[in-house]
Amino acid sequence: MKRFPLAVLTTALALAPLLGHAQTFPEKPITFVVPFAAGTATDQLARAIGNQVAAETKQAVIIDNKAGASGFIASQNVAKAPADGYTVLITTNTTHAANEHLYKKLPYDPVKDFAPVAALGKGGQIMVVNPSFPAKSVAEFVALAKKEPGKYSFGSGSSSSRMAGELLQQMADIRLLHVPYKSNTLAVTDLLGGQIHMMITDTATGLPQVKAGKLRALGFSSSARSPLAPDVPTISEAGVKGYEMGYWFAAYAPAKTPPAVVKRLNELLVKAAKSEAAKTAFYEPTGTEVYTTSPEELAKFQAAESQKWGRIVKAAGIEAE
Repeated sequence: MKRFPLAVLTTALALAPLLGHAQTFPEKPITFVVPFAAGTATDQLARAIGNQVAAETKQAVIIDNKAGASGFIASQNVAKAPADGYTVLITTNTTHAANEHLYKKLPYDPVKDFAPVAALGKGGQIMVVNPSFPAKSVAEFVALAKKEPGKYSFGSGSSSSRMAGELLQQMADIRLLHVPYKSNTLAVTDLLGGQIHMMITDTATGLPQVKAGKLRALGFSSSARSPLAPDVPTISEAGVKGYEMGYWFAAYAPAKTPPAVVKRLNELLVKAAKSEAAKTAFYEPTGTEVYTTSPEELAKFQAAESQKWGRIVKAAGIEAE
């Protein structure tokens, strides 16, 4: 009879319940915590993927919107949740690449407090103004801003949106007044009402307002035009050469979530993201690219993105709050 070292047997016995749990996971509803308000791109993505995970597992997926404080509230909530796979953060580069460079003290650690699960998508943003605003192009907006520095404002409800505006200021050599919001949808509401002059927001939030004639699109932040509005130029070709600013979505579980459970979550989320239903419900209507990874690939991607965002923050001259 073959004998095994006591340490090996002890480890095997300790892992057995976790492996068994992973094989039957999920056995109850899963909660997707979203750092932004209902109606935002992240919320729409969470719901589209949640519907597919629920259909696959026959377990409900609850969407819990915890908006505000640049994602602090939602991130803290998930970081402190039981590490059992039933609480998942559906988030963006705001909480896991930008915030650490924009704030001196974070109430969570974007690396140590989380187990990466999967990247879920990439996208660009759209620069929009109220139809009553005199500028009808990026070049005209820049000219107005240069003529009267500090007169015109831009709103943002996420770090991606804010950084897009900050980068525009730096690259176009203009000075705007930044007005922060708890979510991009709230900023859009004020833009519609004329309380702010401009914002660069995710296409899921901004493009429907453009198509409804309620906002005017000046440009896209990505390197290529969006197939959803091919007549709208990129910000780069419209007046600020070399400008490019995108965003990404990803899922994270609390740190110390068993690897087997993380693997199962990854399988469920990646399958959901690649489903035709999710493409129809979210990816295609918002012009978001389906981009998925393994947990290990997400960790590497996040590290590279954090370095990139750090460089952008420094180049834009933004001091951490």
